Amino acid sequence: MYDLAVIGAGWAGFNAALKAKELGLKVCLIESGRIGGTCLNFGCIPTKALIVCAKIFQLAKKAPGFGVELDNPRFNFTKIQERKNKIVRELAQGMRGRLAGIDLIESVARISSPNEIKADGRLINSKFILISTGSHSVLLPGLKIDQEKIILSDQALALSEIPQSLLIIGGGVIGCEFASLFSILGSKVAIIEKMPFLLPGEDMDIARKIEVIFKKKGIQVTCGADIANFNLEDYSRILVCVGRTANTAGLGLENLGVELANNRIIVDDYLQSSVAGIYAAGDCASKIMLAHYAAYQGRAAVENMVSNNKHKADNKIVPACIFTEPQIASVGLNEENALAAGLSVKVHKFDFRANAMARIIDEAEGFIKIISNRQTQEVIGASIIGPLASELISILSMAISAHLTVDQIRAMILAHPTLSESIYEAV
Repeated sequence: MYDLAVIGAGWAGFNAALKAKELGLKVCLIESGRIGGTCLNFGCIPTKALIVCAKIFQLAKKAPGFGVELDNPRFNFTKIQERKNKIVRELAQGMRGRLAGIDLIESVARISSPNEIKADGRLINSKFILISTGSHSVLLPGLKIDQEKIILSDQALALSEIPQSLLIIGGGVIGCEFASLFSILGSKVAIIEKMPFLLPGEDMDIARKIEVIFKKKGIQVTCGADIANFNLEDYSRILVCVGRTANTAGLGLENLGVELANNRIIVDDYLQSSVAGIYAAGDCASKIMLAHYAAYQGRAAVENMVSNNKHKADNKIVPACIFTEPQIASVGLNEENALAAGLSVKVHKFDFRANAMARIIDEAEGFIKIISNRQTQEVIGASIIGPLASELISILSMAISAHLTVDQIRAMILAHPTLSESIYEAV
C-alpha cells in the first residue's frame, strides 16, 4: 500500500514524487513513456538546445562587426542534433538518479477506483492518486499528419536536415520559436495565424514588435489567415502547432465520475478532482501549460494531501518566456488585461537602444514595458522583448510577488553597465 501513486513523470509528476519522498511518504511513480515528459523530451529542453546552437551561428556571422574575423561561418546540423540529444539524455539520467527511494513503474496506467491503479500487470493500492499525464498537440481537422511533409513539433525536433522552405501553421509560442530557429538556420519561413496578431494573449505592443522583427528577418507573416488560401505544395515542410490539449484518455476517469472540461481535469483550489483522494496537476488540469507552473502544482498537490493546514494553489504570478530571437517574457497583467479588469494603470517603457550593455552586445532591438496600478503605485505586470528577457523577467516576478511600488524600484541600485538596469530606467 502506497501513500501516493503518481501517474506521469513529467515536470508535475516528477516534482510531486520528490516532494512526497521529502515528506517521508511511500510513493510510486508510473510512466509509460520517457522520464521528464514533454518538457524534457519534446518541448522546453530540446527546442532551447537547438535555439542556442542557432544563436551561436548567428553570433558567428556577426563576428566581423566585433572586429573578429571568421571565414565563412557554417553549421553542421547533424552535430547540432547530437548535442541536443546528449543534453536530453544526460538530464534524463540525472532525473532517474534523483528518483532513488521512489518506486518507478514503467507502464501504462488505468485507475480502477479512487485507491487502485492497474499497471504493470498488477493492482497498485494507494491512499492518494495524483494524475499528471501532461498534454499533446492539437490536430487540425482535414489535415493529415504524415510525419514527413506535414509534421508536429515532435518531428520538427528530430529533422535530419534544415527544410528549404517551411510553412508554420499557428503563430503562438511554439510556432514563433520554430519560425525564429529555422529562419536563422536558413529556411525560407512563412507563418500563418488565424488571429489578428501573433502570440495571442501577449501584450499587444509585444505582438506587434515581434511581427515587425520577423518581417525584417525575411519571415513571411500572415495574420487573420485561413489555411485554405495557402498552397501546401509550395513548401517542403508544413509544421502544425495550433495548441495543446490534456492527456486524459485511457485513464478510466469516465468510470470514476472525475469531472472533465475539454479533456482537462477539473480541480478545486487545492488541486483535488471531483473524486476525493484523486488529485491532478500540470497540463492535464491547468489552463497554464508551463513546466514551472506544473512543478509548482505538483508540489502543492502533495502538500495539500497530507497537511491539516491546506493552502490554495492560486499563485497567479507566473512568468512566461518565449525563446524567439529576440526573446520575449511576461509576468502578471499586461496592459490589455489590466484595462479589461477595470484598473487605472500607468505604463512605463524603456527601449534597449538606450541601454549601454545592449549596445555593447549588439542586441538593442526591443523594450521593457512595466504596468503599475495608478492608485497604489504597485507593479502589477511586465512584458519584455529583447536580450535575455527570460532572465530579466525573474526580477519583475519577485517585484510583483513582493508588492513593490515603482518608487521602491526607483530606490534600488542596479549595476552598470547591465541589461537589468533597464528595469530601473523604465520606471
